[in-house]
Amino acid sequence: MLSLKSIGASGVLFLLWLWLFQTTEASVHDYNGEKFVSKGNAFVVHGGSEGIYSSVPNLTESPSYSSNTDSFIRFEKIVFRRPKELSNFSSDPIHAIVFEVDDRELIGGSAYGGQRAICCTADLAKLGVCTQGQIIHRPSASNPGWPKIFSASFSADEVDVALQSRSIPITKTGMYNVYFIHCEPNLKEITVEGKTIWKNPTGYLPGRMAPLMNFYGYMSLAFVLLGIFWFSQYARFWREVIPLQNCITLVITLGMLEMAFWYFDYAEFNETGVRPTGTTVWAVTFGTVKRTVARLVILIVSMGYGVVRPTLGGLTSKVLLLGGTFFLASEVLELVENVGAVSDFSGKARLFFVLPVAFLDAFFILWIFTSLSATVNKLQARRLLAKLDIYRKFTNALAVTVIVSVGWTCYELYFKSTDVYNERWRNAWIIPAFWQVLSFSLLCIICVLWAPSQNSMRYAYSDDGEEFDKDATLTLIKPSPLLPKDVRSQPEVRPTLRNSELSNGDDVEDKTE
Repeated sequence: MLSLKSIGASGVLFLLWLWLFQTTEASVHDYNGEKFVSKGNAFVVHGGSEGIYSSVPNLTESPSYSSNTDSFIRFEKIVFRRPKELSNFSSDPIHAIVFEVDDRELIGGSAYGGQRAICCTADLAKLGVCTQGQIIHRPSASNPGWPKIFSASFSADEVDVALQSRSIPITKTGMYNVYFIHCEPNLKEITVEGKTIWKNPTGYLPGRMAPLMNFYGYMSLAFVLLGIFWFSQYARFWREVIPLQNCITLVITLGMLEMAFWYFDYAEFNETGVRPTGTTVWAVTFGTVKRTVARLVILIVSMGYGVVRPTLGGLTSKVLLLGGTFFLASEVLELVENVGAVSDFSGKARLFFVLPVAFLDAFFILWIFTSLSATVNKLQARRLLAKLDIYRKFTNALAVTVIVSVGWTCYELYFKSTDVYNERWRNAWIIPAFWQVLSFSLLCIICVLWAPSQNSMRYAYSDDGEEFDKDATLTLIKPSPLLPKDVRSQPEVRPTLRNSELSNGDDVEDKTE
């Protein structure tokens, strides 16, 4: 039964990968037959939301010249299409609206303080503030010429109508939104096709993502430096390496690959305007494998594997099941969140995928600290002082990490709940970046505690019943002539300490129990 479930879960993940590869071809905002949705008294298609920095002014260039430092939103091949059976009449205009989030109150209105409407109602028309059936909007006092509104209308017997292609220069930094809106109930079956291209001064990366490219570049360098330290120690003392250190080597390698793929993903996205789906999938997968392996390593170390117990016994299948479940849940979450992501606006559907990962993380934490407590108690009872010291440091590092994680999670919830319209988009990149820095910091602490050295074997498991015999050897000494002959013929047993224990006198383990 377990194998059938595993096969089923793997099949779902494989189908999700195929779907993502087929539906995310470019990083521009693509509209492939998007249907209008009723919102109040209007019909709406959300065309995208992105943070855009204003163009860098260059006084040496003519106004008609478009340089690589220009910021813009470009409409290309936008076509509205309706069914042929509904093409026997002329329609009211269909609008494309571009506005900055600070101007959101300039779209729509209400009569006598009633319910807010996007389309002009009969009551508002009587007040003379708008034309019935048209979109309500007012010009911005702080940003002249905004919001931008463009329109196209169907003529009788016309099945499709094109919106004129145009490029809108961005001269003010802000979170910009594009909506397609109409107020004609008879046009509820129409669709929109085409695309919009959004560009920042430094490239095609959305404003929220732009700082992450440099961040992952620095993180790649940090992992390289950590790798140089770790692999140099590993090469020097490869004869003393224990299984735990092999696991840490794997985590460092996966971290290097993850950071490199994220950097190349953002760099290509920024350069071409097309997000490389394959690179994104590899970055997501390496990251998910790294997080899964890291959690499993921390869990089995907390259980004392390789330190106070040679195997996990009957817990092996449970540990692997938890790790496999966490991998599947995390991989689906990261694929949905990152592959093909263009907009700076995150949907509420993400919450559905976040909850399983959060629950599994909480279970990991509970199991880790429960196991740590049992392992530390066992080390204290056996008076294994060297191992006890390193486990105490490890416990303190984990406790600090968990406390900081809980605090940052609360801040993240506060940040997102109070930023409904993504007005703080320029600081949003700090949230995912902090999690990377925190996990890297914990990895560095673990690397320092368990770095390969000539004393590595003193932290490895050894059978208690045989340990004294390995620490003591029979040493023949010259008998004193003053002793009786029968006594002089007996060899004297003198304990001889191992080299690893001579290097640290505090690490001698008590075997008297």
